[in-house]
Amino acid sequence: MGAVALGLVLLTACSDPTQKWSLYDVSGHLPDLKFSLQGEGNKVITQNDLKDKTVLMFFGYASCPDICPTTMAQLTEVLERLGDDAKNVRILFVSVDPHRDTPDVLQAYVNAFNKQAIGLTGNEKQVADLARRYRVAYQIEKPKPGDDKNIYDVTHSRGVFIFDKNGRARLLAPDTEKVDVVTQDLRQLLELTRANQS
Repeated sequence: MGAVALGLVLLTACSDPTQKWSLYDVSGHLPDLKFSLQGEGNKVITQNDLKDKTVLMFFGYASCPDICPTTMAQLTEVLERLGDDAKNVRILFVSVDPHRDTPDVLQAYVNAFNKQAIGLTGNEKQVADLARRYRVAYQIEKPKPGDDKNIYDVTHSRGVFIFDKNGRARLLAPDTEKVDVVTQDLRQLLELTRANQS
């Protein structure tokens, strides 16, 4: 799968200079976490269902041959390394291929990696609106002449958006980033938000 380059200008944020992030600091450059999509059993899931959770959100599709399963495996390893702190973190996998990815198919897909991950999708407009909100690019190709209508290619931006427990966009992790780097920054973010609450 040829992935489209991440449709996001990576800016240097005007955040606390005492914080040393290895990932891209997007504080103040991306909107807060806000969505309304369908989860398992067609239940409507919104950002309110993730209150007080740190969220790792990325876009893809269940039949993605390489990038999406690799990203899910890496994020699962990050959560394993966090130990007890992992209970305060949720992975959100948003499908840009709602024609093939039903909510139940998505949940079965993410469950194979992490039982606390959440698979989400919606109608074309809902998915497009959320992708636009976070500057994510994707394209669904038409089936080739003679092929089954459900056989087609999808290209999409890569990267993991990290939101703090208050739903604020804080960090962006390239999908090629090492697990230990993501773990280190995520642990620092969790400690920072805990300190701010005390």
